[in-house]
Amino acid sequence: MITLIGLAIIFTIVLLLLTEKTSPVVALVLIPVIGAFLAGFSVADLTKFYQAGTKSVVQIAIMFIFAIIFFGIMNDVGLFNPMINQLIRLTGGNVVAVTVGTVIISTIAQLDGAGASTFLLVVPPLLPLYKRLRINPYLLFLLLAASAGIINMLPWGGPLGRIASILGKDVAELYQPLMAVQGIGIGVTLMVAILLGLKEKKRIAKEYGDSLYDVTFDASVGTQENLAQKSPKAQSKGLFLINLALFIITLGVLVSAILPSGYVFMIAVVLALLINFRDPKEQLARINAHAGGAIMMASIILAAGTFLGVLRESGMLTSIATDLVKILPDSLIPHLHIVIGALGVPLELVFSTDAYYFGLFPVVEHITQQAGVPSVSAGYAMMIGSIVGTFVSPFSPALWMGLGLAKLSMGQHIRYSFFWIWGISLLTLGGAILLGII
Repeated sequence: MITLIGLAIIFTIVLLLLTEKTSPVVALVLIPVIGAFLAGFSVADLTKFYQAGTKSVVQIAIMFIFAIIFFGIMNDVGLFNPMINQLIRLTGGNVVAVTVGTVIISTIAQLDGAGASTFLLVVPPLLPLYKRLRINPYLLFLLLAASAGIINMLPWGGPLGRIASILGKDVAELYQPLMAVQGIGIGVTLMVAILLGLKEKKRIAKEYGDSLYDVTFDASVGTQENLAQKSPKAQSKGLFLINLALFIITLGVLVSAILPSGYVFMIAVVLALLINFRDPKEQLARINAHAGGAIMMASIILAAGTFLGVLRESGMLTSIATDLVKILPDSLIPHLHIVIGALGVPLELVFSTDAYYFGLFPVVEHITQQAGVPSVSAGYAMMIGSIVGTFVSPFSPALWMGLGLAKLSMGQHIRYSFFWIWGISLLTLGGAILLGII
């Protein structure tokens, strides 16, 4: 019973997100509450679920609020405009060069294994470039999601550490065969980038013609869309360099993890306000200009926390993982790890990372081991099959943050990216099988 209710909660929320029939906050809060009561849980139980769920995401929500305000201020003062102009010059306004570059930049940004910092490093500078060239911004998220997912096989990325902890293996030893798999995955992603880049180039030429790349504007006064929201004072070269230094130091401290990420952006916002807007009224105006988007996305993160709290603390996710394996036919047992791996991306819409690795993987590993399948092989299959889909799942706080920065929809991202991501995953999994890793 609890499995069916858990699945109903997940599928209902995913359906509402895909169809955009209601706001994410409404879906993420209301549906789990209804499901918990139908499963027989009390108000006291619901309180515990809420407290556990929000506790797990409150720091992310704080980071959200101040990160969006910080990047908004940096955009207001025109920090990203020279970078965009330089990128356009380097690519010659070539859409394919931009999409290929997105894969390369995303791959490098994800080397620290932290999804949140990857989105913070990639989205703010590249999104304006996509908009300037009229490239579909959801293509940016598709390529970023695929690239970051593949690189996340690193020993310090998380999923491999979970597998190592379950199998009692050394994580560095487990990683060695995966370097070739990562090469295959990035190669496939680059091919997708070229294919979709050419498709976008044709669409843009058809809709906008050759005059598209003649667009220029003064980098000293900010983007045109923000001029109405800021004091239109020209920024001196010295002030620009100070803002650039603040931006680089902020990201450096963020990646080094010497301070909590929320605190990093809190300090960065204060410094940005003091540097650029001396009048207290102007400072409050800048906060107010970006507070709407910041609070909206923070509310979604907190709502997602309550959703995860209900599913985790009620035992629904564990029950789903166990019962799904039980209904599979016996003939699939020797190949169960490959089947689950092939379904890894769709399962990302159903399971959180912890539920997948700590709930489903031990069950699959135990069953396949009885059929003579090495435990390591089962772990590789399940990780390679699902990891590319990490950032196409509503369970990913980092994805919600990235979409919030871009003011894009989770539902549209899933619709646009899902099947491409799944295809990349299947080809990468197939490459691992051909290499004999699985």
